[in-house]
Amino acid sequence: MTAPTTAAAGTEPRATVLEPGSHVRARAASAFVGSRGEQIQSVVQRTDFQLTAQHMFTLMQRNVASDGFLFSDPTDPSKFSTPGCVIAAPSFPANSPGVDQDYVFNWTRDAAITAIELAAASLPQRNHAGVEPLEDYVRFAAICQGNAMPTLAHACFTIEGQSRPWTEQNDGPALQTIAILQAFPQIDQEAQDLGRQVIARNLEFLLQHYRDQTTNLWEEHSGYSFFARSVQLRCLLEISVNSLGIPVPDGIGTAIEALQAGLEDHWDGTRYLSLISDRVEGLPPSDPAGPGYDPNIDIVMAAVYGAVPLTDTRLLATAAELRRQWSDPASDYVYQVNLADEAQGIGPMMGRYPGDTYDGDMSDHVLGGHPWALTTCNFAELYYRLADGVRSLGSLPYDPLSAPFFAQLQIGADTPPSDAVARLEEAGDRMLKAVVYHSDNLELSEQFDAWNGFCRSVRNLTWSYAAYLSAVRAKTGLHVQG
Repeated sequence: MTAPTTAAAGTEPRATVLEPGSHVRARAASAFVGSRGEQIQSVVQRTDFQLTAQHMFTLMQRNVASDGFLFSDPTDPSKFSTPGCVIAAPSFPANSPGVDQDYVFNWTRDAAITAIELAAASLPQRNHAGVEPLEDYVRFAAICQGNAMPTLAHACFTIEGQSRPWTEQNDGPALQTIAILQAFPQIDQEAQDLGRQVIARNLEFLLQHYRDQTTNLWEEHSGYSFFARSVQLRCLLEISVNSLGIPVPDGIGTAIEALQAGLEDHWDGTRYLSLISDRVEGLPPSDPAGPGYDPNIDIVMAAVYGAVPLTDTRLLATAAELRRQWSDPASDYVYQVNLADEAQGIGPMMGRYPGDTYDGDMSDHVLGGHPWALTTCNFAELYYRLADGVRSLGSLPYDPLSAPFFAQLQIGADTPPSDAVARLEEAGDRMLKAVVYHSDNLELSEQFDAWNGFCRSVRNLTWSYAAYLSAVRAKTGLHVQG
């Protein structure tokens, strides 16, 4: 482990510089085999989600750069992070055996989702000013936007805010705008003025390109993306009713209607498709990614981060397929760890899609992939938010499409709403308990091993923490203390 660089005695204090990976602890799975079963009753079954969220928030903050807490570039130690940079993870090949990917970059999507959680926390404000991490985020977003090449949808930047060779992903400007809207009441006038400029440019881009195909959430294929359309729709809906003095551009109503219609096009009669090509009249939609890409967890994520209603029974039909494929012993894609966890009263954990092969090492594919922390937390949030909806409405969104979803939780058409709420919340709890159980003392990797459940792929993925925080907030209605 490399110690952080600090000021020597007698010298002027300077910022802490943390080399990426210095807070990553390697661990061998074999050394821990057999220890978990002895701990499950005393640890996981009595998990205090709000308390663990407080710890997760601190772990997430380690990946957010500030004036006094910098990262060095692992490929060029003479370069340092700009305040407001959010690295996806402090992992890169030289410090992560079995991983050949470098995550020491700022992804627009990951950073925005992290900023939403920073805004949701009770972070202290400076005297006569705003919340500094949120102001840093806005400033760094502006730097990246100014350097975005070839379009404003460029998805990934260096820790200094320069474009790196990567893909264009049209959900980024929408999520960035949503994050700034969330932060807006907590930032000072200067940051608000800059935020308005960033939002204006993002809206100009979105209104020009919302009808376009784009690289998808998993950065693997291109097409009309359900996730991108959903977060673009949420962005435009929030702008259309904002009370922050942000101008509502012409054409936003037309764009909202087009995105709503576009999302409808993803329904194939059985499930929502993650990606579709141009529709051929008279034919059902098809996914250009081919067989094995659906059902895809990004449909659930489109409801968590976008504008798909949680009561949409087509969403619930898709979610039922997702859960079944990774938890049903009869499924070709079942994760063995989920079968073991079932006996412990926790889980199941969710992956990405049935034909997944990515495990952090592009040269060593694993057919079927592994469960992810963030997708499991997002699915738990689906349960919690749906429970809130049922509690508020006093009824279930029950029909033949949603029946399999509810049947997985022993909920029927005649189940009293109060009982349904309890079972939905319990289902979310079981998933979050699995995430805590398989964490490394609350440190979250990107993935968990599909067979033994140990952390794998890159360590300390920022989005994993943010997804856990969001799920707990949906459950408790409480904020962590920053």
